[in-house]
Amino acid sequence: MSEEQAHKTLSDAGRKVLSEVLGESYLARRDATNNDFWGPVRAFSEEFAYASLWTRDGLDRKQRSMITIAMLCALNRPHELKIHLVGALNNGCTKVELREIFTHAIAYCGFPAAIDALRVAEEVLKEQGKF
Repeated sequence: MSEEQAHKTLSDAGRKVLSEVLGESYLARRDATNNDFWGPVRAFSEEFAYASLWTRDGLDRKQRSMITIAMLCALNRPHELKIHLVGALNNGCTKVELREIFTHAIAYCGFPAAIDALRVAEEVLKEQGKF
């Protein structure tokens, strides 16, 4: 298999997982805004994060989503948090589980990070008809 074929195989696998986790509409919006500036980062995301990490044994997708949103809370990354909250809902996380992740984060990330994450989560839950 050539290097180009290997990248295509990983990209295809990653795009499948990406669409299952974040949704077809997210992937369509992402593709519509892709260009030579964003392309390399997005390709790496497809190949590494979604084709390799999100498909590993040991954790299911719901667990991976819960870990991801907890880390994004800790890092105070609201844009990525919003995206991954949709993924967490797609992966079976409940409103109560999301609330508890951010409540638990108070002890480790502080009130400001947890409150910001709760605000983002409330927005996403309302948009998704789960609030």
